[in-house]
Amino acid sequence: MNRVAVTGISAMCGAGNNLEEVWSNLIAGKSGISTLENVDENMWPIRIAGQVKNFEISEDLLEAKEQSRYDRFIHFGLHCTDEALKQSGLLEEKFDPLRIGAILGTGLGGFPFMESTTQTYWNRGPRRVSPFFIPSFIPNMATGKISMKYNFKGVNYTVSSACASAAHALGAGATEIMLGRHDAMVVGGSEAVLTGLPFAGFNNMKALSKRNDDPTKASRPFDKDRDGFVMGEGAGILILENLEKAKARGAKILAEVVGFGATADAYHITAPHPEGEGTIPCMQQALDMAGVKKEEIDYINAHGTSTPVGDVAETKAIKSVFGDHAKNIDVSSTKSMTGHLLGAAGGLESVVCVKSLVDGVLAPTINLENQDENCDLNYVPNEAKKRDIQFALNNSFGFGGTNSTTLFKKYEA
Repeated sequence: MNRVAVTGISAMCGAGNNLEEVWSNLIAGKSGISTLENVDENMWPIRIAGQVKNFEISEDLLEAKEQSRYDRFIHFGLHCTDEALKQSGLLEEKFDPLRIGAILGTGLGGFPFMESTTQTYWNRGPRRVSPFFIPSFIPNMATGKISMKYNFKGVNYTVSSACASAAHALGAGATEIMLGRHDAMVVGGSEAVLTGLPFAGFNNMKALSKRNDDPTKASRPFDKDRDGFVMGEGAGILILENLEKAKARGAKILAEVVGFGATADAYHITAPHPEGEGTIPCMQQALDMAGVKKEEIDYINAHGTSTPVGDVAETKAIKSVFGDHAKNIDVSSTKSMTGHLLGAAGGLESVVCVKSLVDGVLAPTINLENQDENCDLNYVPNEAKKRDIQFALNNSFGFGGTNSTTLFKKYEA
């Protein structure tokens, strides 16, 4: 099979609107979680999130007349794809449009547009529904607009598998290159659902942190005082290429994708299996595919959502897979600073893995002040850690019991 190189990355979230801002804030341990503005306390019992601020998409990517026609998650996807493509240098070369594709993940798609248009329908009648309503919010429109913008005519679709969406998309895109069907792929995810209904739904299932008065301390994975996850929004995009072809064109290779796993818990609609019966084989699949021994893994960017059940279950699964070596692995949850980007989480956190491999710095788990005795691994507490790593693993798990693990390797020429 063909080797898969990462040649471009980009991210945006509450911690910043581009890769440089996001990464500098994460390694500084700076939270991107804040209080939502201009919301009715009676309608919004939870008013904190990792919200993207001061962002307007460039008219080079979406003309002014088009911008209001497309949901925010599409704006995020286009913005980050453009930054990642520029870093990769791919557009500077002559390419076969049929050999470049795009597969992104999103959990809920254009939910804000759906919510606002539903209100228009009921309050003002069906004639007031915009003819752009359907294309404005359907989940595959981010990949559709990417293909139109850059003339990429290869495979083009969207994965929606809850909070594993972007990670599944990455695995699917890497497979296209490994099998020789494509030379390059845009992968990752985008999500923007900081609107009333998702907050109400997650809050009523007791999933969200209630720390309205202390937003930067609200997301606290593996801490004894954690009380739920914090919503986030943003995107994480990676450009994958056939490694040999990337080398031939002189591309700077950031890392390699060497393995991935995908399993199901077959247990519960929202809760993870408490003993990790789905997540254990998921991580093992990624190791087996890469032919990597468990003792070679240096770093895990954990799913780590700051939920009472989930953090313990993931800790147990890591210990089961890695045995005594688990104590030598640095594990961190950057959701402590970004919040949970739902379907885009695996994209953002894969970007974090790549940056960790390139820079030799591990972003911390902040707010880890009273570590849960049932979470007894090394979680890079509160401060970034310098460590030259060879392998970084990312976990992304979702409602419905869906799991995905991606394994990245440091590139050595």
